[in-house]
Amino acid sequence: MERENVVEISIQRPLYDYEQVRKNFQYEEPKKNFFAQLLPKKVSLKDLALKTFPVLEWLPKYQWKTELMADLIAGYTIAVMNIPQGMAYALLANCPAVVGIYMAIFPPLVYFVFGTCKQASVGSFAITCLLTGKAVLEHADPAYFDTTDTDVTPTGYSPLQIGCALSLLSGFIQLLMYCLRLGAVSALLSDVLVKAFVCGSAYQIVITQIKDLVGIHMPKISGNFLTIKTLKVIFDDIQDVNYAALIISVTAILVMLFNNEYLKPIVAKKSSVPIPIELIVVIIVTLISRYARFNEKYGVKIIGDIPTGLPEPSFPDFDVVPKIITDGISMSIVSYALLVSVALMLAQKGNYEVDPNQELLALGLSNVIGSCFSCIPTCSSLTRSVIQEVVGGKTQMVSIVVSLILTITLLWIAPFFEALPKSILACIIVVSLKNTLTQIKDFVKIWKLSKIDGMVWLSTFIAVVFVSMEVALMVGLALSLFCILLLNFKPYSCILGSIPHTDVYLDTERYKGAVDIRGIKIFHYCGGMNFASKNIYKNNLYDKIGMNPQRELIYRRKLDKLEGEMKNDTSSKNGEKILKLKEKLNFDLKYVILDFSSVSGLDPCTADMLQNEITTFRKLGITIYIAACSGEMYNTLRKCRLVNDGKDSLMVFLTVHDAVQTAVNKMREPSVDGATR
Repeated sequence: MERENVVEISIQRPLYDYEQVRKNFQYEEPKKNFFAQLLPKKVSLKDLALKTFPVLEWLPKYQWKTELMADLIAGYTIAVMNIPQGMAYALLANCPAVVGIYMAIFPPLVYFVFGTCKQASVGSFAITCLLTGKAVLEHADPAYFDTTDTDVTPTGYSPLQIGCALSLLSGFIQLLMYCLRLGAVSALLSDVLVKAFVCGSAYQIVITQIKDLVGIHMPKISGNFLTIKTLKVIFDDIQDVNYAALIISVTAILVMLFNNEYLKPIVAKKSSVPIPIELIVVIIVTLISRYARFNEKYGVKIIGDIPTGLPEPSFPDFDVVPKIITDGISMSIVSYALLVSVALMLAQKGNYEVDPNQELLALGLSNVIGSCFSCIPTCSSLTRSVIQEVVGGKTQMVSIVVSLILTITLLWIAPFFEALPKSILACIIVVSLKNTLTQIKDFVKIWKLSKIDGMVWLSTFIAVVFVSMEVALMVGLALSLFCILLLNFKPYSCILGSIPHTDVYLDTERYKGAVDIRGIKIFHYCGGMNFASKNIYKNNLYDKIGMNPQRELIYRRKLDKLEGEMKNDTSSKNGEKILKLKEKLNFDLKYVILDFSSVSGLDPCTADMLQNEITTFRKLGITIYIAACSGEMYNTLRKCRLVNDGKDSLMVFLTVHDAVQTAVNKMREPSVDGATR
């Protein structure tokens, strides 16, 4: 195919090695003070205050006329969502339903002051509540869950004591991470891992809600393999299904799905405010349950007593903290990773910046302060955050509106929901997770793009669903780190060939137009060079250039010995051996050019390996050049004495083309016997 409108360039310049470039263009080493780098940069007190308290920066600039109405509408919408969702997620954590309302009042107020995401809806979230529920079942007194035996008086820790202590511990861990500037630790949780973790958690949550959906009374189950144990109990007690609860659940799920799939798209065309279907269902079913006496007549489990007013501030019980350290570490990492992923997504959509490290401070303080007001670990809900952005929420002023509305609800309206069947809250949880459940389809796409990522996704998903969330987190992290190491141990390498009449060099295996240069091999390597990968680099080099220098040296010495014997004894029968040896040897190779343009780093161990290889190749009459390395790597080569002022110094060139042209010119020079090299 004939090329059209090809722009050609023509450049004339000397051949450069690194030392010439530094001399010709006045290179100066940047001044660095090691101890100064350890100290924090000097900032003014004002800048420090604005960074620590972001509200001081955005609140004075708040557009009261244009933004207040949008935030009021968004606040009302999120508050309406928080009532049913908060109660549902609190029960998922095996705590009193009212705790979910507390979580939508106190932590958002803290995040209002310290958070950097404008639309994050902080409060209850299914995954963090499920993690809390697991810790509650393991450490709370079982008597709190035995509703059949009213004569037993609990003597151990209550579910709320465990939940608050877990919130305090995870908050302290997040504050410690903030002080150590470990906001980047969330990068270890890859998108694939987080997606698998969230999707698997959704399936585990749905399975744990089956008992409430069908009205089965079952003992509280703790430990690993929760899903398998729960399903076994459900199948064993399937004959005890409460058909009234089952009918309520099926009806409520169908109504909410009909709204979400059919009515919501229609309403969205006319109004950004969605129909509060969850709250409508809760109010209607509560009224029916109260006057039809579902609990007394049909044995339908209801929420029961809901205290009015705000909780009195008190410190969590510190004695329980040592028992939940593992749960606290898992909670701190998971809740932070979920918050940051939601915040970054919303920030990208809204074209503003989020500070991951500041989010650690905001979430940590939200958990610590919230734990003093009967709150369990908090997080940002993806569903509520997205809706807050869709309905037009502009700032965290929405959190103030939500807190005010829910405070009013607690003071006067909360007891109304005492007759609400628990099956309705289970329905709300299941329907809210519908989109997350369907994300299992992503596995096929991920598998096609990368088998390694596919294995991480599948392993994490299986571990979440069938073992536990903590084990899944460890499995996912271990596999992610293993994949990083695996990629370093399987780097891309190739031999570069020249595109005739250009300074372009491409992979000869992939580009048939790239031709080898006689007497020269250009080895390209992509990855890091360190103590762990130095042997991989060396083996790849030998494989690509088709020569093992140690073996070549042995063969050449053996050849010299055989040829010497032939000269001294003409009757020797070594002729055939000499021919076979010459077939194994490579006398054509004169230069090996190491392309360092894609090498990310070099340590002293690898520098020693390079020095040994240079010496070995030199014994074979083969010269090694390095090309296209970074300035920092060139400094490392000098420190390790590979580049020095002696005659045996390694030559390092600015580009591959400089190295190639130097080698070609050297080979054209006449040797001692008058022939070209």
